[in-house]
Amino acid sequence: MERWGVHELELAGPAGGNPFAEVRLSARYQYRNRIVEAEGFYDGDGVYRVRFMPDAVGPWSYTTVSNVTELDGHTGVFEVSPASEGNHGPVRASGIDFEYADGTPYLPFGTTCYHWTHDMDEEREQRTLRTLAASPFNKLRMCVLPTGAMMPPEVPFAGHDPDGLDKSRFNPVFFRHLESRIQDLRDLGIEADVILFHPYDGGLRGIEDMGRETDHAYLRYVIARLAAYRNVWWSAANEYDFNKSKTVEDWDDILRTIARLDPYEHLRSIHNGTRMYEIATLYDFTKPWVTHQSIQHWDVTPTDEWLRACPKPVVLDEICYEGNLDKRWGNVTGEELVDRFWEGMTRGGYVGHGESLLGFQERAWISNGGGLFGDSPARIAFLRRMEESRGDAFLRYLGRRQQAQVTVELPADGPYRVELIDTWNMTVTPVDGEHKDRVRVALPRRPYLALRMTRVSQ
Repeated sequence: MERWGVHELELAGPAGGNPFAEVRLSARYQYRNRIVEAEGFYDGDGVYRVRFMPDAVGPWSYTTVSNVTELDGHTGVFEVSPASEGNHGPVRASGIDFEYADGTPYLPFGTTCYHWTHDMDEEREQRTLRTLAASPFNKLRMCVLPTGAMMPPEVPFAGHDPDGLDKSRFNPVFFRHLESRIQDLRDLGIEADVILFHPYDGGLRGIEDMGRETDHAYLRYVIARLAAYRNVWWSAANEYDFNKSKTVEDWDDILRTIARLDPYEHLRSIHNGTRMYEIATLYDFTKPWVTHQSIQHWDVTPTDEWLRACPKPVVLDEICYEGNLDKRWGNVTGEELVDRFWEGMTRGGYVGHGESLLGFQERAWISNGGGLFGDSPARIAFLRRMEESRGDAFLRYLGRRQQAQVTVELPADGPYRVELIDTWNMTVTPVDGEHKDRVRVALPRRPYLALRMTRVSQ
């Protein structure tokens, strides 16, 4: 076992009745004088599993606890080795930024493929993974539940889909497939931002209003299966405020339940939908069970205001998509999307990508993955390289304006080296000389420029 890997127990137990609801199983893992309890789950055919993510190097032991004799009292020991190269542990919020558990900074550059796993199309899923591996994206938003318009081969619940589902039982076939893709993302160094609920069932399966008890059972099962993977984040819902069956108090309860059930304290948030083009109706992210702000809004300029109001990281998960749909959220140009990336990032936030281009493949990237065909990913990769190499330098983004010159006030600890960045053409041009107090830079007549100021080492 390596640190932040997955330790898995497999046990044989009863298959009769409803094991999902009637059998309780957990394991108490001990390292020195610390005990962490991980819930188990029924995986079908009389097989029960417990998954655990150890966070310390050295000897661990475990003891299972169950209301069923065959599953209770199993013990064992195992050794945890240091993490392998590229394994930095789960991502945590650190002030208004993020870092991995080992202290390595993490800069989220996210994208969205809501239902890339639902069709169980192996060829397309492998193509999606290859596309992601060659992209700048290190976070992926993805749904557990299907939408009402979909008829996938497998769904999370047992029974006949859509009108005969038994929501007290789960479908291990569906979840085995889902977790295999989450493991693939982990191996690529990509965080899986798992969306647990959404408002787009249309009454077909009744998943928008399952009741609190069923919601809790669903959360318990999903978290027991997925929480041991270090690359998981929890998004309580996509566009939560479009679900008219749930109140804010219901979402509070769901987020508190996630926090209680997840022994690893993975990142948790919830995503708004209402009036994204006027006034953002945001969840109250100051609540203690939320780790970061997940925001949908077309205008990224309030990012610094959101940070002042709530000193937790701002992730602008949806700012419209590069595409050609007949919806205003899905037809911005590559230039506009990249402009919003730079504006949001230089204001202290983290911005997410989406692509809704029709005419290149059967369904757009945001729905089913596959390939990326837009102009923005290459420019987002350029921005990621800028951010990862920035160090103590500071940026000033000039946006859509195309003034002839700009004056920048410099800190008193200079001198500073200044560079002109063309964010669209992806060029970096030094400005002659070293500069103190202030610098006046002549600009070419075009928009989407930025300046980078780096203090000269003495």
